[in-house]
Amino acid sequence: PGHRGIREGYMEHPVKKYHAVVIGGVNMDIGGSPAGRLVMRDSNPGLVTLKPGGVGRNIAHDLRLLGLEVSLAAALGGDMYAAAIRESCAAAGLDMSMALVLPERRSSTYLYVTDETGDMQIGIADMDITKCLTPAYFAPLMERINRADAVVLDANLEAETLVFIAENCTVPLYADPVSTAKAPRLLGALKRLRAIKPNAMEAMALTGEKDPERAALALLERGVEQVFISLGRDGMLAAERGRLLRLPRAEAHVVNTTGAGDAATAAIVWAGVHGMSLERAAAAALRAGAITTECREANHPALSSLGERI
Repeated sequence: PGHRGIREGYMEHPVKKYHAVVIGGVNMDIGGSPAGRLVMRDSNPGLVTLKPGGVGRNIAHDLRLLGLEVSLAAALGGDMYAAAIRESCAAAGLDMSMALVLPERRSSTYLYVTDETGDMQIGIADMDITKCLTPAYFAPLMERINRADAVVLDANLEAETLVFIAENCTVPLYADPVSTAKAPRLLGALKRLRAIKPNAMEAMALTGEKDPERAALALLERGVEQVFISLGRDGMLAAERGRLLRLPRAEAHVVNTTGAGDAATAAIVWAGVHGMSLERAAAAALRAGAITTECREANHPALSSLGERI
């Protein structure tokens, strides 16, 4: 009695709480979904939502659901969107002490439209504030960042910032290319990456290779340790030195695909800090993405049970 952690004559060892730092974009997401079949170039009756999002924020939230302690380094403006974003991050348990706050700027906004199945058809990102996340801003933060067990980058950051962090990071580094337009920003950081999760188009933007297998091999040649290429309905291609495997997609009742790729990236990081194999990491990514598509939100609370589903 009076000695915490002692039971029946032995000492319980505390479970290690892994810590990740996510560096990237945080937005206010404005989403539109039609009530029926989406008719292009016309006004469609439907549902419009306003919710905090962004690749970096979504990955950070998903990592929290997976049980990690998470710090999110992102840029916020001084508008009403910033207040809502900060409130949502606090509710998710994210540490925002490394966030850059610029009261005179507008916060990032992402506008997207899905079709009647929940599959995104088009998106427009207004993320000019993210350019303020410069090497000069991160230089005094690197000591704190390097205390983490994993660092996650998204390609909303400028190329020079991605390279600076990669060259000064001493812990396992993961990356999400975000889009075909932004993926090439990661080229200078590839040789320092533990893992990357592009889709087939992003992999082609990074390598020039149309075939996903050739793209995966090209990324390995450029120094990435593990490659996870999302193939949509065809599942996932996973590769590391000497291994190349394909896994079929995980079945799901799709409601909304927004956030599914972010959940897959989070699952790869979660698998990495727990020392899981390439195959199990890919299975976790596929299952995490499938779980997320079954929710109208970009982050599904059921992700917390991922370990029981792979």
